[in-house]
Amino acid sequence: MVINADSAQVYRDLRIVSARPSPAEEARAPHRLYGYRDGAFACSAAEWAADAKAAIDAVHASGKLPILAGGTGLYLRTLLEGIAPVPEIEPAVRAEVRALATAPAFAALQREDPDAAARLRPSDTTRIARALEVVRSTGRPLADWQEERAGGIGDQVDLRPLILLGPRDWLYARCDARFEAMMADEGLAEVAALLTRGLSPALPVMRAIGVREIAAFLRREATREEALAAGRQATRNYAKRQYTWFRHQPPAGWPRFTDALDCGTLADALALLQRGRE
Repeated sequence: MVINADSAQVYRDLRIVSARPSPAEEARAPHRLYGYRDGAFACSAAEWAADAKAAIDAVHASGKLPILAGGTGLYLRTLLEGIAPVPEIEPAVRAEVRALATAPAFAALQREDPDAAARLRPSDTTRIARALEVVRSTGRPLADWQEERAGGIGDQVDLRPLILLGPRDWLYARCDARFEAMMADEGLAEVAALLTRGLSPALPVMRAIGVREIAAFLRREATREEALAAGRQATRNYAKRQYTWFRHQPPAGWPRFTDALDCGTLADALALLQRGRE
C-alpha cells in the first residue's frame, strides 16, 4: 500500500500539476491519500498526519506493508515526531495578521519574534504569518511550542527510510521536463478548471508550483516561453530547497541514494534500503 506524503498531491484538483501517479500507475498497487482533498480547503500538516496515521493503521490491520512516498518534509516530520501543542489562534488575531502584506508582517515579526524572523525568508508569506499569529495570540514564540511535540509515531513503528538524492544536473533536467509536460493541453485544462472556481489565491492549491505560471499564460499576462521559463525556475528553486532539507535535516543514519534513479539503478536503491534493515 502506497501512502502519499506530498502536500500538493493531496488535492484532487492537481493531478497533472502535482505530477500525481497516473491511473495506470495507481492500478499497480493500492494508493491512499492521493487527490482526496478538495482544493477549496487547505490541508495542514497536522490534518494530513492524522489521516496518514489512520491509513497506516488500516494497512497494518490488513496484514500489508504501508509505504510512505513523497517529499514534503514538514508532513513527514509531523507524522514521525508529532506536532507542537499550539492553542487555537484567536480569530481576531488571525484576521489581523492575515490582512497584513508580507513586508509589514515580516517587519512586525522582526520586532515581536526576532529569532523566528532570522530563520525565515522575508518572502515566506505563510510561515511569517504563522509565527506572528502564534506569538501574538499565545504570548510565546512558535519555537517554544515546537519544543513540546506530541502525537508522533516514530517510536511506535519499525521505520525503514530511504532518501533519493540524485545528481543535481539529472534532477534539474527532470524538473525542466516535468514543467514542459505541465504546459501541454491536460495541464492547461487543469489550471483553467481550477481558475473557474474563484478560490482564494492564498490557498495552497493556488500557490502550488505551476499554477501561478500557467495561470499567467492563460490570462495572457505572460507568453508561453515566459511561463515555461518561470515554471522551470520555480521548480528548480523548490527542488534545491527540498534537496538541501533532505540532505541535512533527517537523521544521519537514514540511507541516502545519490545516483540517478532509473530502471538500471532501482535495484541498487532497493539494496541500499535492505542494508539499512540489517
